[in-house]
Amino acid sequence: MGKETLRIHCSNGHLGFAPTKEESFWIGAKTLPDYYCCDSGSDDIGPVPLGMDKCASHPAHQMHDLELMLLAARQQGVPMIIGSAGDTGTNSRVDMYIGFIREIAKKHNMKKFKLAYFYSEVDKEFLRLKLAAGETIAGLDSRQSLTLDELEATDRIVAVAGVHPFIKALEMGADVIIGGRSSDVAVFAAPAIREGFPENIAYYCGKVLECASFCAEPYGAKETVIGTITKDDVKVTAMAPFQRCTIASVAGHAMYERTNPYYEYVAGGKMDMRECVYEQYDERTCRITGAKFIPTEGRIRVKLEGSARVGFRYMGMAGIRDPYTIGHIDEVVEWARSQVRERHPEGGYDLSYRIFGKNGVMGDLEPVKETKSHELLVVVEGVSKDKALAEEATLIGTRQIFYARLPEVKGTAGSAAFILDEVVPVSDAYRWTLNHTVEVDDPMELFPVGMIEIGE
Repeated sequence: MGKETLRIHCSNGHLGFAPTKEESFWIGAKTLPDYYCCDSGSDDIGPVPLGMDKCASHPAHQMHDLELMLLAARQQGVPMIIGSAGDTGTNSRVDMYIGFIREIAKKHNMKKFKLAYFYSEVDKEFLRLKLAAGETIAGLDSRQSLTLDELEATDRIVAVAGVHPFIKALEMGADVIIGGRSSDVAVFAAPAIREGFPENIAYYCGKVLECASFCAEPYGAKETVIGTITKDDVKVTAMAPFQRCTIASVAGHAMYERTNPYYEYVAGGKMDMRECVYEQYDERTCRITGAKFIPTEGRIRVKLEGSARVGFRYMGMAGIRDPYTIGHIDEVVEWARSQVRERHPEGGYDLSYRIFGKNGVMGDLEPVKETKSHELLVVVEGVSKDKALAEEATLIGTRQIFYARLPEVKGTAGSAAFILDEVVPVSDAYRWTLNHTVEVDDPMELFPVGMIEIGE
């Protein structure tokens, strides 16, 4: 191992989702880290962006964050690594980020540098052949194994890369890496493994850095943190002047996704954090030891994410202030539903109600008779493969809140304070079809890597 320590700069837990805070970014940059790394995607945004092959993040925010990273990395002459380009890591989002990098390099008259990229989209034919050969494409989180019908319903699929394509790109001499859909952890673990640090240290470093300042206190998103690793430990330090990385904040972040800190599947193995030891190293730094990495036995499993279109979607809103109506909101919603059924007894639509109150958020038809709220907001969504039906079902389902026939109401009660007069079209509805793993012989099989030169 050539280096005794390695320092990784992370400025944003989801690049472009909201702009990086510049003050702490440049404080971190002045410490001269070895790598600038950021994850730019998530399945937390739901299946719509993947299915529609679009971004959830604003392009100006993405450009802002990429420009900060590219300027700092090129000035210092160290690598910059991005995973899950454009929120979903589809091929078009990778190409879009390459275009952004070209624009930034031209704007700042940058000298030539090497940009490596890899794609993550999976052709359905690849999976058809797997199923035809009798292979099981196993579901995660209690999902059933993939069926041919569910595969055929799917519009777009991405594989989730581990460290392997990032390491390959670094071995090719990349100055900048734009990755397709990737494990959040892999973006940070890859350079550490490439530099010769132990896998358990590298993967834990990735886990604690992936959301940037979410591992610091007090809460403050989009601030920079720096991870420093040796062969024995990980230290994470907050760069924002008002933040500290403490035992509570770092341990809490590392384990927040699982009640059992036996870390979820990542390509190549699992993290076991049950024996981690957290120490307050200095006022703003937490030191972590004891993480374990358990390599996968046999063939490599790669996670797949897939999305399928459900139909057109419309939205309506109703605000309610009448105390009696609030106390009977479940009956009000059922009345509105019944009026849509009366108009369209043949079905062909899906109608959902989400009830928001000042003292919390309530789900579909959840009783709220005990609420102390003085007003509620009811959001109505209608979905159908027939666009006109989606619109009409939503319109009836919203307006009939005003006309609900409740006992003890005398005359015109005016129970709804306001109703959105026209429902509005929103993005088409999609659903997750794949949250599965597929076995491969080569961890690079689904992630072709390319290289180009950018700059003058």
